[in-house]
Amino acid sequence: MTVALLLRHLVRRGTLRVIDAAGQLRVFAGAPGKVITIRLRDKKLERELLFVPRLMLGEAYMDGRLTIEDASLYDFLDFLAANINLAPKNFLTPLYNGFGRAFRTIQQWNSVRRSRRNVAHHYDLSDALYDIFLDRDRQYSCAYFTAVDQTIDQAQANKKRHIAAKLLLKPGQRVLDIGCGWGGLALYLAKECEVEVTGLTLSTEQLRVAERRAAAAGMASRVRFKLMDYRQEPGQYDRIVSVGMFEHVGVPQYPTFFKKVKSLLTEDGVALLHSIGRSDGAASTNPWIRKYIFPGGYSPALSEVLPVVEHTGLWVTDIEVLRLHYAETLRAWRTRFLAERDRVKALYDERFCRMWEFYLAGSEIAFRYQGHIVFQMQMARRVDTVPLTRDYMFEWERSHQAPAAAEAGRAA
Repeated sequence: MTVALLLRHLVRRGTLRVIDAAGQLRVFAGAPGKVITIRLRDKKLERELLFVPRLMLGEAYMDGRLTIEDASLYDFLDFLAANINLAPKNFLTPLYNGFGRAFRTIQQWNSVRRSRRNVAHHYDLSDALYDIFLDRDRQYSCAYFTAVDQTIDQAQANKKRHIAAKLLLKPGQRVLDIGCGWGGLALYLAKECEVEVTGLTLSTEQLRVAERRAAAAGMASRVRFKLMDYRQEPGQYDRIVSVGMFEHVGVPQYPTFFKKVKSLLTEDGVALLHSIGRSDGAASTNPWIRKYIFPGGYSPALSEVLPVVEHTGLWVTDIEVLRLHYAETLRAWRTRFLAERDRVKALYDERFCRMWEFYLAGSEIAFRYQGHIVFQMQMARRVDTVPLTRDYMFEWERSHQAPAAAEAGRAA
């Protein structure tokens, strides 16, 4: 058996031309559509792609054993994803999707020590890498596009404002930012809302940059950062925010996470969780992503999260689902990354460039075709903590709207 068995069932629209290691051309065609040509440069690759396609496709592209002859990587992944959505479920589906779920408890058992190691794997890379493709404030999470022609800087400013509106902040309040990244959101909240912010990170590189930024902004007395796991934080806070960190918690730790959030909140406190999720129920992390990009990571379905929150006793006071915002964010990141590919190669090497191109393109595909979403979940300890309608969010955002030019340059 070779990968031809899989492709005969898969290609429903368009044409995939496959040149094998011996130079033989095979054509798999469906209804009229795109024509993509790939070359498999290793005889073993055909069998590997049949049995572990979700892992081996990315590995083969990274290693140059699979090349795309007449299109971009994104075009190829777009072709595959569109056809996967058209293909009927068959006997191969459990083989590709079942094993991951069977072992995900072990894969996502993120102790404090393991969490530190997982974070270092991704976030302690060269400081220059993230400057290349992120916005000027280094927001490494889903942006919020309120217009189709917005830049990534404007959309990330929108995101910070949107989150601040949901936190119902008052001057002087204490805010905890779990997974604070390079400190951009913490600095925004402190300046815009006159609050005191404590940011937690497990990345030594992020901590260094965040502390430097706070000092440069003259806000070190109101914004402080700690190299600490959320499970070790002893304080109590009026507001808690966590953006892009919950994906690293892992299902086995969800009860611990939400119990800790509840214990850290004051009685009239509000928490806002911003996380990648999935719309099609519980699943497992793509094995290539888990091995090379986010070890220990998982993006949950709301059906996996809400029962844990309910059991904790927190009130879910608002949920918003952002659908294609992350697809547009990733497109902006990918465009910027490819425009500076030579700089990335100078920092690392060709294999690293291929790995990150596959990561950015594949992630965008996940949000366009594979049911990935972002959800923002607002929580409180009391039922009457937040207003009865959502008007306060929109009013706050309108009152803190900045001109587009100022918005784009605020973090510079």
